[in-house]
Amino acid sequence: MGDVLAGAHATWEFESDSVRIRFERGIRTPKLFQALGAREVPLEAIAGVTLAPGRRGTVVLRVVPRPGADPLMDAAAGQLKEGCDPYRLVLPADRETLAEYYADEIRALLPDDPEQRAAPAEAYLVAPPEGPRQFKAYDGKASFDGTTVSFRWSWTGASSAKWKAGDQRYPVGSLSGVEWRSPEVLEGHLRLLPRGEAGQAAAAAQPDQDPAAVVFGLGYGPVHESLPFAAAVLAAVRATGPAPALTTAPRRDPADIADRIRHLGELHEAGLVTDEEFTAKKTELLAEL
Repeated sequence: MGDVLAGAHATWEFESDSVRIRFERGIRTPKLFQALGAREVPLEAIAGVTLAPGRRGTVVLRVVPRPGADPLMDAAAGQLKEGCDPYRLVLPADRETLAEYYADEIRALLPDDPEQRAAPAEAYLVAPPEGPRQFKAYDGKASFDGTTVSFRWSWTGASSAKWKAGDQRYPVGSLSGVEWRSPEVLEGHLRLLPRGEAGQAAAAAQPDQDPAAVVFGLGYGPVHESLPFAAAVLAAVRATGPAPALTTAPRRDPADIADRIRHLGELHEAGLVTDEEFTAKKTELLAEL
C-alpha cells in the first residue's frame, strides 16, 4: 500500500507486508510512545483490526496483535492504560471512512481462518525495544546489556535480605521469564524468574525481600523505562538457551565498599544481622577490593 495515516501521537504507514508505526515526540505524547520511537508490525503478527467510536468526536483504529507476537505486550500483560496502548491510532471522526478503508485493506491481507490469525506466535515477530537498558527502582538500579541483567542495591532503599544476598547478575539463559507489575498500581515491581524450582520459589516471595526483583514506588520504575526494559529481557530470554546460574556482581569501588560495610554495621547494631553474617559479609566485601 505505502500509504500514510496520521493520528494523535502517531503516524501509521501501511506496507504490503507490515504496518510501520512512528510515534511523535511532542510534549503531549505519552512517554512510553516517545521511548518506543517506531515499531514495525509484520502482518503475520496481526490477529485482526478494529474500528470503533472514540471520545470527543474521534474514532479509534486498532491493530490486534497475535498472542506471543510482541514482547512489549507480553510483558505488559494487559496492564497498560488505554491511552498508552501502542496499537491504537486516534483519529478525528471525519476520517472514519478513510480509517475503514485501511482497516479493510489490512483484513484482506490476513489469513481467512480466524483460528490461524489468533494462534500464538512461535517466536516474537515485533522487535523488542533496543538496548542497553537501565532504570532506577526504589531499592536499586537495574541494567541490561543484552545478555545479563544486573541489580545493584541502593543503601537507602534495599531490604536487609537483599543486602545480605549482595548485588545480582542474571544471564538471560538462567531465566524462564519476567514478571512486570505496573508502577501505577500497588506493589509495582519487576521480577526475574529463574528456571526450575528457583523460579517457583522466587514468584512466591515478597518483591522487597526477593533478590531477583526490584520494587517500584513514587517516581521510581516509570512505565516508559521499566516496561521496555522488561520486554527487552523477555525477548532475550525467549531467544536464548540455558546458561550458567546467577552470580554475584563484582564490586571494586573502594568508596562504595566502605558505604556497604558501614550500612552492614548499622544492620548488625540493630540486630538484623548476626555476628556470623556480619563477619562473613564484611570479608566478602573486602575481597572485592
